[in-house]
Amino acid sequence: MTKRKLLVGTCAAALVLTGAAVRAEVTADRLLNAGTDAEAGNWLMVHKTYDSNRFSTLDQINAGNVSGLHLAFAVPLGGLEPNGGGIGYMESTPLVDNGFMYVSDPWGTPYKIDVSSGKQGKVVWVCDTGIDKDPSGGFLLTNRGLALSGNNVITNLPDGRVVACDTESGDIAWEQQVAKEQGEGFTGAPLVVGDKILVGQSYGDWATRGWLAALKADTGEELWRFYTVPEPGQPGSETWKCDEAGNPDCWKTGGGALWVTGAYDPESNLLYWGTGNPVPMFDPEYRPGSNLYTDSTIAVDADTGELKWHFQYTPGDYMDYDEVGVQLLMNTKINGEDRKVLSHFGRNGLFYSLDRTNGSYIHSAQYIDELNWTKGIDPKTGQPVEYDPSKSLQTYALGVLNRASTSVKNCPHISGGVNYYPTAYNPATGIAYGAGIEACSDLENKTVAPEDVVPGVVFLGGTYAVSGAQKGSITAVDVTTGQQVAKQGTQYPNNSGTLVTPELVWTGSTDGSFGAYDAKTLAPLWSINVGTAFRAPPITYSVDGKQYVAIAGGYLGAGNAGGNTELEDMQGANMVWVFALD
Repeated sequence: MTKRKLLVGTCAAALVLTGAAVRAEVTADRLLNAGTDAEAGNWLMVHKTYDSNRFSTLDQINAGNVSGLHLAFAVPLGGLEPNGGGIGYMESTPLVDNGFMYVSDPWGTPYKIDVSSGKQGKVVWVCDTGIDKDPSGGFLLTNRGLALSGNNVITNLPDGRVVACDTESGDIAWEQQVAKEQGEGFTGAPLVVGDKILVGQSYGDWATRGWLAALKADTGEELWRFYTVPEPGQPGSETWKCDEAGNPDCWKTGGGALWVTGAYDPESNLLYWGTGNPVPMFDPEYRPGSNLYTDSTIAVDADTGELKWHFQYTPGDYMDYDEVGVQLLMNTKINGEDRKVLSHFGRNGLFYSLDRTNGSYIHSAQYIDELNWTKGIDPKTGQPVEYDPSKSLQTYALGVLNRASTSVKNCPHISGGVNYYPTAYNPATGIAYGAGIEACSDLENKTVAPEDVVPGVVFLGGTYAVSGAQKGSITAVDVTTGQQVAKQGTQYPNNSGTLVTPELVWTGSTDGSFGAYDAKTLAPLWSINVGTAFRAPPITYSVDGKQYVAIAGGYLGAGNAGGNTELEDMQGANMVWVFALD
Protein backbone atom coordinates (compact mmCIF):
# COMPACT_ATOMS: atom_id res chain seq x y z
CA MET A 1 0.00 0.00 0.00
CA THR A 2 1.26 3.47 -0.85
CA LYS A 3 1.32 5.21 2.49
CA ARG A 4 1.28 8.81 1.37
CA LYS A 5 1.53 11.26 -1.47
CA LEU A 6 3.84 14.23 -0.97
CA LEU A 7 2.71 16.93 -3.31
CA VAL A 8 5.62 19.37 -3.26
CA GLY A 9 8.63 17.12 -3.74
CA THR A 10 9.67 16.87 -0.11
CA CYS A 11 8.20 18.41 3.01
CA ALA A 12 11.42 20.35 3.58
CA ALA A 13 11.19 21.78 0.08
CA ALA A 14 7.61 22.83 0.74
CA LEU A 15 8.70 24.75 3.81
CA VAL A 16 11.45 26.55 1.91
CA LEU A 17 9.14 27.44 -0.95
CA THR A 18 6.42 28.90 1.24
CA GLY A 19 8.50 30.46 3.99
CA ALA A 20 6.27 28.84 6.61
CA ALA A 21 7.38 28.69 10.23
CA VAL A 22 8.59 25.39 11.62
CA ARG A 23 5.77 23.70 13.53
CA ALA A 24 6.19 22.99 17.24
CA GLU A 25 5.27 19.59 18.66
CA VAL A 26 1.70 19.49 20.00
CA THR A 27 2.36 18.47 23.59
CA ALA A 28 -0.06 17.71 26.40
CA ASP A 29 0.76 21.09 27.92
CA ARG A 30 -0.06 22.91 24.69
CA LEU A 31 -3.46 21.22 24.55
CA LEU A 32 -4.15 22.08 28.19
CA ASN A 33 -3.34 25.70 27.37
CA ALA A 34 -5.18 25.82 24.05
CA GLY A 35 -7.36 28.68 25.26
CA THR A 36 -4.54 30.92 26.52
CA ASP A 37 -3.00 33.95 24.82
CA ALA A 38 0.01 31.84 23.78
CA GLU A 39 -2.25 29.68 21.58
CA ALA A 40 -4.85 32.30 20.63
CA GLY A 41 -3.86 32.20 16.96
CA ASN A 42 -4.10 28.40 16.74
CA TRP A 43 -6.97 25.93 16.74
CA LEU A 44 -5.41 22.77 18.16
CA MET A 45 -8.40 20.50 18.83
CA VAL A 46 -11.81 20.02 17.33
CA HIS A 47 -13.72 22.28 19.76
CA LYS A 48 -10.77 24.68 20.32
CA THR A 49 -10.46 23.83 24.04
CA TYR A 50 -11.26 20.92 26.36
CA ASP A 51 -14.38 22.71 27.62
CA SER A 52 -15.82 22.54 24.07
CA ASN A 53 -16.73 26.22 24.19
CA ARG A 54 -15.60 26.96 20.62
CA PHE A 55 -14.75 30.47 21.82
CA SER A 56 -11.83 32.47 20.44
CA THR A 57 -10.49 35.70 21.92
CA LEU A 58 -9.36 36.91 18.47
CA ASP A 59 -11.15 40.20 17.84
CA GLN A 60 -9.42 41.86 14.91
CA ILE A 61 -12.62 41.01 13.01
CA ASN A 62 -15.46 42.55 15.02
CA ALA A 63 -18.96 43.94 14.75
CA GLY A 64 -17.66 47.28 13.54
CA ASN A 65 -15.66 46.03 10.57
CA VAL A 66 -17.02 42.58 9.65
CA SER A 67 -18.87 44.11 6.69
CA GLY A 68 -15.44 44.40 5.02
CA LEU A 69 -14.75 40.66 5.19
CA HIS A 70 -13.90 38.99 1.88
CA LEU A 71 -12.72 35.66 0.53
CA ALA A 72 -8.96 35.34 1.07
CA PHE A 73 -8.55 31.95 -0.64
CA ALA A 74 -10.13 28.53 -1.02
CA VAL A 75 -8.71 25.02 -1.18
CA PRO A 76 -10.50 22.15 -2.98
CA LEU A 77 -10.16 18.71 -1.44
CA GLY A 78 -10.08 15.45 -3.37
CA GLY A 79 -10.65 12.07 -1.83
CA LEU A 80 -13.63 11.32 -4.06
CA GLU A 81 -14.42 7.70 -4.71
CA PRO A 82 -13.40 6.70 -8.24
CA ASN A 83 -16.77 5.34 -9.31
CA GLY A 84 -18.60 8.64 -8.69
CA GLY A 85 -21.05 7.14 -6.21
CA GLY A 86 -21.25 10.33 -4.15
CA ILE A 87 -18.84 12.70 -2.46
CA GLY A 88 -19.92 12.39 1.15
CA TYR A 89 -20.49 15.14 3.71
CA MET A 90 -17.86 17.74 4.58
CA GLU A 91 -18.36 18.04 8.35
CA SER A 92 -14.74 18.42 9.38
CA THR A 93 -13.47 21.10 11.74
CA PRO A 94 -10.10 22.33 10.41
CA LEU A 95 -7.19 22.48 12.85
CA VAL A 96 -4.50 25.16 12.58
CA ASP A 97 -1.04 25.15 14.16
CA ASN A 98 1.37 27.98 13.40
CA GLY A 99 0.42 28.52 9.77
CA PHE A 100 -0.43 24.94 8.87
CA MET A 101 -4.01 23.69 8.51
CA TYR A 102 -5.01 20.06 8.98
CA VAL A 103 -8.39 18.96 7.63
CA SER A 104 -10.07 15.68 6.70
CA ASP A 105 -12.30 14.80 3.77
CA PRO A 106 -15.49 12.72 4.21
CA TRP A 107 -13.44 9.51 4.24
CA GLY A 108 -11.23 10.73 7.08
CA THR A 109 -8.25 11.33 4.81
CA PRO A 110 -5.96 13.93 6.47
CA TYR A 111 -4.59 16.87 4.48
CA LYS A 112 -1.82 19.21 5.56
CA ILE A 113 -2.17 22.67 4.00
CA ASP A 114 0.26 25.57 4.25
CA VAL A 115 -1.89 28.67 4.92
CA SER A 116 0.93 30.92 6.10
CA SER A 117 0.85 33.31 3.14
CA GLY A 118 -2.76 34.35 3.78
CA LYS A 119 -3.30 34.39 0.00
CA GLN A 120 -3.28 30.72 -0.94
CA GLY A 121 -3.58 27.32 0.66
CA LYS A 122 -0.90 24.95 -0.61
CA VAL A 123 -1.44 21.25 0.01
CA VAL A 124 1.78 19.85 1.51
CA TRP A 125 0.74 16.21 1.76
CA VAL A 126 -2.26 13.89 1.74
CA CYS A 127 -1.94 10.90 4.07
CA ASP A 128 -3.08 7.76 2.25
CA THR A 129 -4.86 5.67 4.88
CA GLY A 130 -5.81 2.95 2.42
CA ILE A 131 -9.52 3.47 3.11
CA ASP A 132 -11.79 1.71 0.63
CA LYS A 133 -13.64 4.55 -1.10
CA ASP A 134 -16.29 2.33 -2.59
CA PRO A 135 -19.59 3.68 -1.15
CA SER A 136 -21.21 0.26 -1.54
CA GLY A 137 -19.32 -0.67 1.64
CA GLY A 138 -22.21 0.89 3.58
CA PHE A 139 -20.14 3.49 5.44
CA LEU A 140 -21.67 6.77 6.54
CA LEU A 141 -19.69 9.13 4.31
CA THR A 142 -18.64 11.76 6.79
CA ASN A 143 -15.75 12.59 9.07
CA ARG A 144 -15.87 15.35 11.67
CA GLY A 145 -12.22 16.12 12.16
CA LEU A 146 -8.73 15.22 13.29
CA ALA A 147 -6.55 15.44 16.40
CA LEU A 148 -2.96 16.58 16.88
CA SER A 149 -0.77 14.56 19.21
CA GLY A 150 2.98 15.07 19.49
CA ASN A 151 4.30 14.78 15.95
CA ASN A 152 1.25 12.94 14.63
CA VAL A 153 -2.12 13.77 13.09
CA ILE A 154 -4.76 11.29 14.27
CA THR A 155 -7.80 10.29 12.21
CA ASN A 156 -10.75 7.99 12.95
CA LEU A 157 -11.96 6.07 9.91
CA PRO A 158 -15.39 4.72 8.95
CA ASP A 159 -13.97 1.18 8.73
CA GLY A 160 -13.12 1.26 12.45
CA ARG A 161 -9.39 1.97 12.18
CA VAL A 162 -7.53 4.75 13.97
CA VAL A 163 -4.52 5.99 12.01
CA ALA A 164 -1.65 8.29 13.00
CA CYS A 165 0.08 10.21 10.18
CA ASP A 166 3.47 11.81 10.75
CA THR A 167 3.01 15.58 10.79
CA GLU A 168 6.10 16.35 8.74
CA SER A 169 6.13 13.61 6.12
CA GLY A 170 2.55 12.38 5.89
CA ASP A 171 3.73 8.80 6.36
CA ILE A 172 1.64 6.47 8.51
CA ALA A 173 3.25 6.28 11.95
CA TRP A 174 0.87 3.60 13.26
CA GLU A 175 -2.62 2.23 12.71
CA GLN A 176 -4.95 0.09 14.80
CA GLN A 177 -8.17 -1.75 13.98
CA VAL A 178 -10.06 -0.56 17.07
CA ALA A 179 -13.60 -1.50 16.01
CA LYS A 180 -14.00 -5.26 16.29
CA GLU A 181 -17.62 -6.03 15.39
CA GLN A 182 -19.48 -5.93 12.09
CA GLY A 183 -20.93 -2.50 11.35
CA GLU A 184 -18.79 -0.54 13.85
CA GLY A 185 -16.86 2.57 12.83
CA PHE A 186 -16.14 6.23 13.50
CA THR A 187 -17.35 9.65 12.42
CA GLY A 188 -16.26 11.89 15.32
CA ALA A 189 -12.86 13.46 15.75
CA PRO A 190 -10.47 11.89 18.30
CA LEU A 191 -9.72 13.73 21.54
CA VAL A 192 -6.16 13.71 22.90
CA VAL A 193 -5.85 13.87 26.70
CA GLY A 194 -2.35 13.53 28.11
CA ASP A 195 -0.89 10.30 26.75
CA LYS A 196 -4.28 8.96 25.62
CA ILE A 197 -6.45 9.24 22.53
CA LEU A 198 -10.21 8.96 23.11
CA VAL A 199 -12.38 7.57 20.29
CA GLY A 200 -16.14 6.95 20.19
CA GLN A 201 -17.93 4.26 18.16
CA SER A 202 -20.42 6.13 15.97
CA TYR A 203 -22.54 3.54 14.14
CA GLY A 204 -25.19 2.79 16.74
CA ASP A 205 -28.00 3.38 14.26
CA TRP A 206 -26.49 0.58 12.18
CA ALA A 207 -27.60 -2.04 14.74
CA THR A 208 -24.48 -1.91 16.91
CA ARG A 209 -23.89 -0.59 20.43
CA GLY A 210 -21.78 2.43 21.24
CA TRP A 211 -18.54 2.58 23.18
CA LEU A 212 -15.82 4.98 24.22
CA ALA A 213 -12.24 3.70 24.12
CA ALA A 214 -8.88 5.07 25.27
CA LEU A 215 -5.76 4.33 23.21
CA LYS A 216 -2.07 4.90 23.87
CA ALA A 217 -1.11 8.04 22.00
CA ASP A 218 2.22 6.68 20.78
CA THR A 219 1.03 3.29 19.49
CA GLY A 220 -2.77 3.20 19.39
CA GLU A 221 -2.84 0.22 21.76
CA GLU A 222 -6.17 0.05 23.60
CA LEU A 223 -6.19 0.83 27.34
CA TRP A 224 -9.88 0.60 28.24
CA ARG A 225 -13.36 0.55 26.72
CA PHE A 226 -16.73 1.63 28.14
CA TYR A 227 -19.94 0.42 26.48
CA THR A 228 -22.92 2.78 26.46
CA VAL A 229 -25.32 -0.18 26.35
CA PRO A 230 -24.56 -2.55 29.25
CA GLU A 231 -24.62 -6.29 28.83
CA PRO A 232 -26.84 -8.39 31.15
CA GLY A 233 -25.70 -8.21 34.76
CA GLN A 234 -23.94 -4.88 34.46
CA PRO A 235 -25.31 -1.68 36.07
CA GLY A 236 -28.05 -0.26 33.87
CA SER A 237 -28.81 -3.57 32.14
CA GLU A 238 -32.10 -3.78 34.07
CA THR A 239 -33.36 -0.89 31.93
CA TRP A 240 -33.25 -3.13 28.85
CA LYS A 241 -36.32 -5.35 29.36
CA CYS A 242 -35.52 -7.52 26.39
CA ASP A 243 -37.27 -10.61 27.75
CA GLU A 244 -40.59 -8.74 27.71
CA ALA A 245 -40.16 -8.38 23.95
CA GLY A 246 -39.32 -12.05 23.54
CA ASN A 247 -35.95 -10.86 22.30
CA PRO A 248 -33.36 -11.40 25.06
CA ASP A 249 -30.53 -10.06 22.90
CA CYS A 250 -32.09 -6.69 22.07
CA TRP A 251 -29.24 -4.92 23.90
CA LYS A 252 -26.73 -6.19 21.35
CA THR A 253 -28.16 -3.87 18.69
CA GLY A 254 -29.14 -1.16 21.17
CA GLY A 255 -27.42 1.94 19.74
CA GLY A 256 -26.13 4.60 22.11
CA ALA A 257 -23.65 5.83 19.51
CA LEU A 258 -20.98 8.46 20.11
CA TRP A 259 -21.24 10.59 16.98
CA VAL A 260 -19.09 13.54 17.98
CA THR A 261 -16.24 14.49 20.29
CA GLY A 262 -16.76 14.97 24.00
CA ALA A 263 -15.36 17.43 26.55
CA TYR A 264 -12.76 17.04 29.31
CA ASP A 265 -12.30 18.63 32.72
CA PRO A 266 -8.60 18.44 33.75
CA GLU A 267 -9.43 19.28 37.37
CA SER A 268 -11.69 16.27 37.90
CA ASN A 269 -10.07 14.13 35.15
CA LEU A 270 -13.55 13.38 33.82
CA LEU A 271 -14.58 12.96 30.19
CA TYR A 272 -18.09 14.08 29.22
CA TRP A 273 -19.70 12.51 26.16
CA GLY A 274 -23.19 12.61 24.69
CA THR A 275 -24.80 9.33 23.62
CA GLY A 276 -27.17 8.42 20.82
CA ASN A 277 -30.71 7.09 20.71
CA PRO A 278 -31.77 3.53 21.48
CA VAL A 279 -32.11 1.31 18.41
CA PRO A 280 -34.42 0.66 16.65
CA MET A 281 -35.40 4.32 16.75
CA PHE A 282 -39.14 4.06 16.15
CA ASP A 283 -40.01 0.67 17.66
CA PRO A 284 -39.73 0.83 21.47
CA GLU A 285 -41.51 -2.52 21.75
CA TYR A 286 -38.40 -4.17 20.31
CA ARG A 287 -36.33 -2.91 23.29
CA PRO A 288 -38.70 -2.06 26.22
CA GLY A 289 -37.41 -0.01 29.16
CA SER A 290 -35.67 3.31 29.63
CA ASN A 291 -32.59 1.98 27.75
CA LEU A 292 -29.57 3.29 29.66
CA TYR A 293 -27.18 4.82 28.77
CA THR A 294 -28.74 6.07 25.55
CA ASP A 295 -29.87 9.70 25.10
CA SER A 296 -27.54 10.64 27.94
CA THR A 297 -24.58 12.65 29.08
CA ILE A 298 -22.04 10.25 30.57
CA ALA A 299 -19.11 11.24 32.81
CA VAL A 300 -16.22 8.76 32.60
CA ASP A 301 -12.88 8.66 34.42
CA ALA A 302 -10.16 9.37 31.85
CA ASP A 303 -7.68 6.93 33.42
CA THR A 304 -9.92 3.93 33.97
CA GLY A 305 -13.05 4.29 31.82
CA GLU A 306 -15.20 3.95 34.94
CA LEU A 307 -18.64 5.58 34.69
CA LYS A 308 -18.95 8.23 37.41
CA TRP A 309 -22.42 9.54 36.62
CA HIS A 310 -24.99 9.84 33.88
CA PHE A 311 -28.02 11.97 33.09
CA GLN A 312 -30.64 10.63 30.68
CA TYR A 313 -32.71 13.25 28.86
CA THR A 314 -35.48 11.24 27.15
CA PRO A 315 -35.81 7.73 28.67
CA GLY A 316 -37.23 5.05 26.39
CA ASP A 317 -36.95 7.44 23.46
CA TYR A 318 -38.98 6.63 20.34
CA MET A 319 -38.50 10.02 18.59
CA ASP A 320 -34.80 9.73 17.68
CA TYR A 321 -33.84 12.48 20.15
CA ASP A 322 -30.30 11.26 20.69
CA GLU A 323 -28.13 13.64 22.71
CA VAL A 324 -24.75 13.22 21.03
CA GLY A 325 -24.29 16.98 20.73
CA VAL A 326 -21.60 19.12 22.34
CA GLN A 327 -21.22 19.18 26.12
CA LEU A 328 -20.38 22.78 27.11
CA LEU A 329 -18.35 23.12 30.34
CA MET A 330 -18.22 26.35 32.31
CA ASN A 331 -17.75 27.75 35.81
CA THR A 332 -20.51 30.23 36.54
CA LYS A 333 -22.95 31.45 39.17
CA ILE A 334 -26.37 29.86 39.56
CA ASN A 335 -28.66 31.71 42.00
CA GLY A 336 -25.58 33.57 43.24
CA GLU A 337 -23.63 30.39 43.97
CA ASP A 338 -20.43 29.37 42.17
CA ARG A 339 -21.13 26.16 40.26
CA LYS A 340 -19.24 23.82 37.95
CA VAL A 341 -21.75 23.46 35.14
CA LEU A 342 -22.31 21.35 32.05
CA SER A 343 -24.81 22.82 29.60
CA HIS A 344 -26.30 21.17 26.57
CA PHE A 345 -28.69 22.15 23.77
CA GLY A 346 -30.87 19.05 23.76
CA ARG A 347 -31.98 17.65 20.45
CA ASN A 348 -35.37 17.32 22.14
CA GLY A 349 -35.78 21.13 22.07
CA LEU A 350 -34.73 21.91 25.65
CA PHE A 351 -31.58 23.63 26.93
CA TYR A 352 -30.23 21.88 30.03
CA SER A 353 -27.71 22.76 32.72
CA LEU A 354 -26.30 20.10 35.07
CA ASP A 355 -23.82 20.10 37.93
CA ARG A 356 -20.84 18.47 36.21
CA THR A 357 -19.39 17.15 39.46
CA ASN A 358 -22.27 14.73 40.00
CA GLY A 359 -24.77 15.07 37.13
CA SER A 360 -27.53 16.60 39.24
CA TYR A 361 -30.13 18.67 37.40
CA ILE A 362 -30.00 22.46 37.73
CA HIS A 363 -32.51 23.84 35.23
CA SER A 364 -33.81 23.66 31.68
CA ALA A 365 -35.92 25.70 29.29
CA GLN A 366 -37.45 25.35 25.85
CA TYR A 367 -35.41 27.04 23.10
CA ILE A 368 -37.22 25.73 20.01
CA ASP A 369 -40.43 27.41 18.80
CA GLU A 370 -42.68 24.35 18.63
CA LEU A 371 -42.40 21.49 21.13
CA ASN A 372 -45.18 18.97 21.67
CA TRP A 373 -43.59 15.74 22.91
CA THR A 374 -43.72 16.69 26.61
CA LYS A 375 -45.74 19.11 28.71
CA GLY A 376 -42.74 20.04 30.80
CA ILE A 377 -39.76 18.99 32.91
CA ASP A 378 -39.91 17.98 36.56
CA PRO A 379 -37.97 20.75 38.39
CA LYS A 380 -36.49 18.28 40.88
CA THR A 381 -35.38 15.42 38.64
CA GLY A 382 -35.01 17.03 35.21
CA GLN A 383 -37.10 14.20 33.72
CA PRO A 384 -40.13 14.77 31.45
CA VAL A 385 -43.24 15.09 33.62
CA GLU A 386 -44.85 12.13 31.84
CA TYR A 387 -41.95 9.77 32.52
CA ASP A 388 -42.95 6.72 34.55
CA PRO A 389 -39.99 4.44 35.42
CA SER A 390 -42.39 1.58 36.22
CA LYS A 391 -43.57 1.43 32.60
CA SER A 392 -41.79 -0.47 29.88
CA LEU A 393 -43.11 1.88 27.20
CA GLN A 394 -43.29 5.63 27.71
CA THR A 395 -46.21 7.63 26.36
CA TYR A 396 -45.09 11.24 26.86
CA ALA A 397 -47.46 13.92 25.61
CA LEU A 398 -47.73 12.37 22.14
CA GLY A 399 -48.97 9.01 23.28
CA VAL A 400 -46.87 5.98 22.47
CA LEU A 401 -45.53 5.09 19.05
CA ASN A 402 -46.09 1.34 19.00
CA ARG A 403 -46.98 -1.45 16.65
CA ALA A 404 -50.71 -0.82 17.05
CA SER A 405 -50.52 2.92 16.35
CA THR A 406 -50.61 4.57 12.96
CA SER A 407 -48.29 7.55 13.31
CA VAL A 408 -47.36 10.50 15.48
CA LYS A 409 -46.24 14.03 14.69
CA ASN A 410 -43.37 15.05 16.92
CA CYS A 411 -42.00 18.55 17.45
CA PRO A 412 -39.15 19.28 17.23
CA HIS A 413 -38.19 17.25 14.17
CA ILE A 414 -36.20 14.05 14.76
CA SER A 415 -33.06 16.04 13.83
CA GLY A 416 -33.81 18.60 16.54
CA GLY A 417 -33.64 21.36 17.69
CA VAL A 418 -29.90 21.42 17.70
CA ASN A 419 -28.50 18.18 16.34
CA TYR A 420 -24.85 17.13 16.64
CA TYR A 421 -23.55 20.29 14.97
CA PRO A 422 -21.41 22.18 17.49
CA THR A 423 -22.69 24.80 19.90
CA ALA A 424 -20.57 27.55 21.52
CA TYR A 425 -20.20 29.53 24.75
CA ASN A 426 -18.67 32.91 25.55
CA PRO A 427 -17.25 32.73 29.11
CA ALA A 428 -16.97 36.52 29.30
CA THR A 429 -20.71 37.04 28.87
CA GLY A 430 -22.12 33.73 30.09
CA ILE A 431 -24.11 33.25 26.88
CA ALA A 432 -24.39 29.93 25.00
CA TYR A 433 -25.27 29.70 21.31
CA GLY A 434 -26.96 26.93 19.36
CA ALA A 435 -28.04 26.79 15.72
CA GLY A 436 -30.55 24.25 14.51
CA ILE A 437 -33.83 23.33 12.87
CA GLU A 438 -37.38 24.62 13.33
CA ALA A 439 -39.64 21.81 12.10
CA CYS A 440 -41.74 18.78 13.02
CA SER A 441 -41.71 15.24 11.66
CA ASP A 442 -44.19 12.43 11.07
CA LEU A 443 -43.19 9.04 12.49
CA GLU A 444 -44.50 5.55 11.75
CA ASN A 445 -43.66 2.20 13.29
CA LYS A 446 -42.53 -0.80 11.24
CA THR A 447 -41.95 -4.11 12.98
CA VAL A 448 -38.75 -5.99 12.17
CA ALA A 449 -38.13 -9.51 13.45
CA PRO A 450 -34.89 -10.04 15.42
CA GLU A 451 -33.64 -12.59 12.91
CA ASP A 452 -33.93 -9.98 10.14
CA VAL A 453 -31.70 -7.41 11.86
CA VAL A 454 -28.29 -7.08 10.21
CA PRO A 455 -25.40 -5.28 12.00
CA GLY A 456 -24.07 -2.68 9.61
CA VAL A 457 -27.50 -1.85 8.17
CA VAL A 458 -29.52 1.09 9.50
CA PHE A 459 -32.19 -0.19 11.91
CA LEU A 460 -35.01 2.35 12.07
CA GLY A 461 -37.96 0.22 13.11
CA GLY A 462 -40.17 2.61 11.18
CA THR A 463 -40.18 5.60 8.88
CA TYR A 464 -40.10 9.37 9.20
CA ALA A 465 -40.87 12.37 7.00
CA VAL A 466 -40.57 16.11 7.42
CA SER A 467 -43.88 17.78 8.25
CA GLY A 468 -43.75 20.91 6.10
CA ALA A 469 -40.63 22.79 5.00
CA GLN A 470 -37.83 23.05 7.53
CA LYS A 471 -36.63 26.44 8.70
CA GLY A 472 -33.81 27.24 11.07
CA SER A 473 -32.77 29.43 13.97
CA ILE A 474 -29.86 30.63 16.09
CA THR A 475 -30.55 30.93 19.81
CA ALA A 476 -28.64 32.67 22.60
CA VAL A 477 -29.20 31.40 26.17
CA ASP A 478 -28.03 32.87 29.48
CA VAL A 479 -26.54 29.85 31.29
CA THR A 480 -27.07 31.37 34.75
CA THR A 481 -30.84 31.38 34.24
CA GLY A 482 -31.33 28.96 31.37
CA GLN A 483 -33.47 31.55 29.63
CA GLN A 484 -33.33 32.67 26.03
CA VAL A 485 -31.92 36.19 25.57
CA ALA A 486 -31.93 36.45 21.77
CA LYS A 487 -33.09 34.46 18.76
CA GLN A 488 -32.70 34.83 15.01
CA GLY A 489 -34.81 32.87 12.56
CA THR A 490 -33.19 31.64 9.36
CA GLN A 491 -34.73 30.70 6.03
CA TYR A 492 -33.11 27.28 5.99
CA PRO A 493 -32.27 24.66 8.63
CA ASN A 494 -28.83 24.89 10.19
CA ASN A 495 -26.53 21.89 9.80
CA SER A 496 -23.32 23.80 10.43
CA GLY A 497 -22.89 24.72 14.08
CA THR A 498 -21.41 27.82 15.65
CA LEU A 499 -18.23 29.70 16.52
CA VAL A 500 -18.22 32.66 18.90
CA THR A 501 -15.70 35.50 19.08
CA PRO A 502 -16.01 38.46 21.48
CA GLU A 503 -18.57 40.35 19.37
CA LEU A 504 -19.70 37.86 16.74
CA VAL A 505 -21.40 34.51 16.22
CA TRP A 506 -20.51 32.65 13.03
CA THR A 507 -22.34 29.87 11.19
CA GLY A 508 -23.03 28.43 7.74
CA SER A 509 -26.27 27.47 6.02
CA THR A 510 -27.49 24.62 3.88
CA ASP A 511 -28.01 27.01 0.92
CA GLY A 512 -24.29 27.86 0.72
CA SER A 513 -24.36 31.05 2.77
CA PHE A 514 -21.82 31.80 5.50
CA GLY A 515 -22.47 34.65 7.90
CA ALA A 516 -21.63 36.62 11.05
CA TYR A 517 -24.20 37.74 13.61
CA ASP A 518 -24.11 40.26 16.43
CA ALA A 519 -23.34 38.28 19.61
CA LYS A 520 -25.77 40.36 21.71
CA THR A 521 -28.78 40.61 19.41
CA LEU A 522 -28.08 37.93 16.78
CA ALA A 523 -28.82 40.51 14.10
CA PRO A 524 -27.13 39.49 10.83
CA LEU A 525 -24.10 41.69 10.08
CA TRP A 526 -22.41 40.03 7.10
CA SER A 527 -22.89 37.08 4.76
CA ILE A 528 -21.65 35.59 1.52
CA ASN A 529 -23.00 32.74 -0.59
CA VAL A 530 -20.29 30.50 -2.03
CA GLY A 531 -22.56 27.74 -3.31
CA THR A 532 -21.41 24.75 -1.26
CA ALA A 533 -23.78 23.54 1.44
CA PHE A 534 -22.38 23.94 4.94
CA ARG A 535 -22.56 20.96 7.28
CA ALA A 536 -19.33 21.86 9.12
CA PRO A 537 -18.63 24.46 11.81
CA PRO A 538 -16.35 27.50 11.35
CA ILE A 539 -13.09 28.24 13.14
CA THR A 540 -10.85 31.29 13.43
CA TYR A 541 -7.06 31.56 13.58
CA SER A 542 -4.27 34.07 12.98
CA VAL A 543 -0.97 34.11 11.09
CA ASP A 544 1.58 36.91 11.61
CA GLY A 545 -0.99 38.88 13.60
CA LYS A 546 -3.77 38.71 10.98
CA GLN A 547 -7.06 37.00 11.78
CA TYR A 548 -8.79 34.57 9.42
CA VAL A 549 -12.08 32.67 9.58
CA ALA A 550 -12.32 29.26 7.89
CA ILE A 551 -15.09 26.76 7.20
CA ALA A 552 -15.40 23.56 5.16
CA GLY A 553 -18.23 23.28 2.65
CA GLY A 554 -19.42 20.44 0.45
CA TYR A 555 -22.45 18.36 -0.34
CA LEU A 556 -26.00 18.90 0.93
CA GLY A 557 -26.93 15.28 0.30
CA ALA A 558 -29.86 13.65 -1.43
CA GLY A 559 -33.07 14.03 0.56
CA ASN A 560 -31.59 16.67 2.89
CA ALA A 561 -33.32 19.75 1.48
CA GLY A 562 -35.87 19.51 4.30
CA GLY A 563 -38.81 20.29 2.06
CA ASN A 564 -37.04 23.31 0.54
CA THR A 565 -37.31 22.18 -3.07
CA GLU A 566 -35.13 25.02 -4.39
CA LEU A 567 -32.13 23.36 -2.71
CA GLU A 568 -32.61 19.92 -4.23
CA ASP A 569 -30.38 20.55 -7.26
CA MET A 570 -27.43 22.02 -5.35
CA GLN A 571 -24.15 20.53 -6.55
CA GLY A 572 -21.44 19.23 -4.25
CA ALA A 573 -17.79 20.28 -4.12
CA ASN A 574 -15.50 19.68 -1.14
CA MET A 575 -13.81 22.99 -0.29
CA VAL A 576 -12.19 24.86 2.57
CA TRP A 577 -13.12 28.55 2.45
CA VAL A 578 -10.97 31.16 4.25
CA PHE A 579 -12.02 34.79 4.84
CA ALA A 580 -10.16 37.90 6.03
CA LEU A 581 -10.23 41.69 6.08
CA ASP A 582 -8.11 43.73 3.65
